[in-house]
This record gives sequence, C-alpha cells and structure tokens, in this order.
Amino acid sequence: MSDQAHTRSRRTATGGKPSIYDVAALAGVSHQTVSRVVNGHPNIRATTREKVLAAMGEIDYTPSSIARALATNRSRRIGVIVDSPLEFGPGSTMRGIEQAARDAGYAVAAVTVDGDLDGAYDHLKLQDVEALCVIAPRYSTLPALRQFGRDLPTMLLTTEPENDLLTVAVDQYAGAVHAVDHLIALGHRRILHLAGPADWGDARVRSRGFSDRLTAEGLPLLPELSGDWSSDSGYRIGRSAPEIADATAIFVGNDQMALGLIHALHERGIRVPEDISIVGFDDLPDARHFLPPLTTVRQDFAALGRLSIQSLLAALDHDPTASSAMIEPELVVRASTARPR
Repeated sequence: MSDQAHTRSRRTATGGKPSIYDVAALAGVSHQTVSRVVNGHPNIRATTREKVLAAMGEIDYTPSSIARALATNRSRRIGVIVDSPLEFGPGSTMRGIEQAARDAGYAVAAVTVDGDLDGAYDHLKLQDVEALCVIAPRYSTLPALRQFGRDLPTMLLTTEPENDLLTVAVDQYAGAVHAVDHLIALGHRRILHLAGPADWGDARVRSRGFSDRLTAEGLPLLPELSGDWSSDSGYRIGRSAPEIADATAIFVGNDQMALGLIHALHERGIRVPEDISIVGFDDLPDARHFLPPLTTVRQDFAALGRLSIQSLLAALDHDPTASSAMIEPELVVRASTARPR
C-alpha cells in the first residue's frame, strides 16, 4: 500500500465506516462509477474496475458491506427536520421516528430548525438521504416545507393535511372532543380552555375541537386563555386570570401548563377537583404523579413514528397504498376531574 493510500485508510478507520465517497476518492473516480462497478455494469473499463476493487480492499470496503446501499443505489438513510425539538410533542415524535426507522433497517439523519429551513434541508441533502420526515408543529414553517416534496419523498407530521404531501398526525380535534365530552358527562357546563400558542397547529385544532363541541351542546364559550406550553405560563395564568372564577372545569392545552395551573390554584386555595376540574393533553410520563393525578388525553408517539415510517417507505417503493393517516388519541381518566359542586 502506498503512503498516500495508507494515510487515507487510517483516516477512514478512525472516522467511522468507509463510505462510497472514500472508495471513489481513493480510486480517483466518481461515486457513480463505484456504484456501477459494484452492480457489475458492463460498460466499465477493466483498468477502472481494478482501481475501484483495489480501493475497496485497501479500506476494507467489501462488496458484502455495500450490497444493500450501493448495489441498490440506496443509502437507507432518512432525513428528519424537527421544529421545536425541546417541546414534549416534537421531541417524543422524533424518538418514535428514530425507533421505527431503526426497526426497518434505516439510519436517521436529523437536523433542528433554527429559523433556516432551507439550510436544514440542504444539510440533509448532502447526507444522501432517500426520504424526508418533517415535524412541523408551527404554521409559520409550512410554506417553506411544501417545496421539499418536489425533490424527495416527504412525510409531513402536522395536524392538518397537506394536499401535495403525505401527512400523519394524532387527531388533535378528536382529542379535544374526548376531553370536553368527559367534562360534560360529569355535569360541567361552564368549561374554560387554556390554549397553547396560536402559531402551533395542534393548539389551533384543539381549540377548534373544544369550541365546536361546546357549541354543538349549546353551552357558553368562555373567553379563551393562552399560554406558551410551559408550566410557568400555566402558573402565571392560574395566579392572575379572573376568568377562572366563572368556570367549573378547565381543558388545558398540554400537561405542562396544567401542572403550573394546578400549582397556582392550590396557592389560591382552589381545590382540584373539589372546586374545579382539570383535563390536560399529552399524558406526560409524570402526569400520573401530579397532585392530584392528571386526567389527560394520551398521544401515542411510538405509533405515530411507526406509521410515519411505514407510509414513507411505501412511498419510496412506489407503493400505491402509501397514504396520509390520523391516529386516534385516548382519554386517560385520573383524579383531577369530578362532578361540579
């Protein structure tokens, strides 16, 4: 082995698994030529074929290790763009996608959005991803996302369907209806809603499900409150909002805000559920340990990840059964709701 080749081989060994680009650089050819050699393409000169095979041997890049990726011209890598990954919903969705992709034999390359969607997309394209999952909870990101589906099979995880793209989501509207129906069945008639940020699709759809259900039952719509998903915002609203005095129950847009709200109500001497009932949304792992344990709407993020990957891989294989889908949420009844006094 030449000194130059030895240096390249050592660099590859320390930098991870050899790639098609390592082989191409060592052989002095394009990665497309490497792929044609692996595929046994007849229109390859013997000298070129020998160079490519020698390069594979020098960096331990054997035909068996590239059979799935190069011989099929597929990277088996899925790109994920995630907006607001620190929030419970997007973060949990991301973990569900990663697990489902691994189970299907795919790697995941993920980037977070920090105001530059185009930059995130370009970064993933450089990583040779076959398809794209976009976790886009905010409406402000949607216009830029629609263009991505023109270049790659794209799955959009957003609350409201997009005509040009595959979409998968938990049915936020149904979740809000489940919460309201539970409170109505207990006998509540004056129900308040503490919503999430207006730019979030989930918040808007939950709010719409809430108001539509009350209207259908002929119940009054009390002024809507709005937080930022954090427990701090729930606490601030619980300490200061005069609207709470008019309600016997509150449907809260997520469990974190419900936690802060319950804390504030306790400080004000308002008992949950004796004086007011609280329903959350998400079913955080800690929701069962709130005081009192929280009645909430559970989202199955593992199922969301599986369904997203299944539909995306079907689209990659040009399967006509690939389609958009909604997952039904589940109401989990605990001790934070009771009949009104």
